[in-house]
Amino acid sequence: MAAAALLRGTAPGRSSSFWGLRLCAAPRRRLTHCAGHPGDDNAHGSPWTCFPLGERAVLRVRGPDSAPFLSGLLTNELPLPGTGTGTTPPSTRAGYAHFLNVQGRTLYDVILYRLPEEGVDAVMGFFLECDISAVDTLQKHLVFFRIRRKVEVEPCPELGVWAVLPSTSEAHRARPLQEKAEGATVLTADPRTACMGWRLLTPRENSAVLLVPGSQHGDLRDYHRHRYRQGIPEGVRDLPPGVALPLESNLAFMNGVSFTKGCYMGQELTARTHHMGVIRKRLFPVRLRSPLPSAGIAPGTPVLTESGKAAGKFRASEGDVGLALLQTEKIKGPLYIKTSESGPVVLTASVPDWWPKATK
Repeated sequence: MAAAALLRGTAPGRSSSFWGLRLCAAPRRRLTHCAGHPGDDNAHGSPWTCFPLGERAVLRVRGPDSAPFLSGLLTNELPLPGTGTGTTPPSTRAGYAHFLNVQGRTLYDVILYRLPEEGVDAVMGFFLECDISAVDTLQKHLVFFRIRRKVEVEPCPELGVWAVLPSTSEAHRARPLQEKAEGATVLTADPRTACMGWRLLTPRENSAVLLVPGSQHGDLRDYHRHRYRQGIPEGVRDLPPGVALPLESNLAFMNGVSFTKGCYMGQELTARTHHMGVIRKRLFPVRLRSPLPSAGIAPGTPVLTESGKAAGKFRASEGDVGLALLQTEKIKGPLYIKTSESGPVVLTASVPDWWPKATK
């Protein structure tokens, strides 16, 4: 894909069902399969690999006013229940969104899960998965804007978060998963992209390996390497609060923003940028060539072109793969990071194959 094709913002399109999940995607969703799996060298024959995400935490938001309350703060529509009609697809169990500040910059990235319905008198509610270092500030943020709404906000330290990824490219066909929502356990497709597999919330005493048939336990570092190769930012390290801009962070590509929903905090800048149609910088996956400094590369370190001109800023990495915020017109040429410990580190940026190829 030419870098020029990425200059324009792209609204997500329709997608069909995937991985055996009998749910149609909402019109704004775009779930695309991609190349590369964290366990392609899987020696045990397990079709799925489960990664415990100790860096993620869960808040519960519930009450009669929980849906309109969250809708006024989030960039995306909520995963509300519904059977669908001839023109409206059924809802999904999970959604992805950002909380923004009044300047339109990202504060928190969250995956939302609709609480399992328990009887006709069940109260509407949602689980919010977020970075564990932000769970307290996110709770305070929600309580501050709650005002007189009938909403309860509480942490759920008893719940653990797991990522479930196919170990091989054939896993989703050989041993397909099915959505599940029972009690405090929720298994659903990752709403950002099919490249990120499935998400599982379950009490910490449970093991995903026992809940997901034919699965094996994975190394957290492999999970981070996988998502960096796919260009997926997650948490405050990749999306610094008050710094990251949602569209530069590829929020539209990850089904995380609706341009047709009602007003929400920070909407003005996001909508204006989208309708102007030009996004000059994006978070790109990058590969770092050794020698790498032993202390790592500091977030925000300038990325330079071969001639020494600014091309962007380094964001985060796991080993030799990571993310950098780069000018789209400069990703094809050689890129470098200067370090005091060793010589310059060479960066190679790439465009994930799951990104949309059509412009807005």
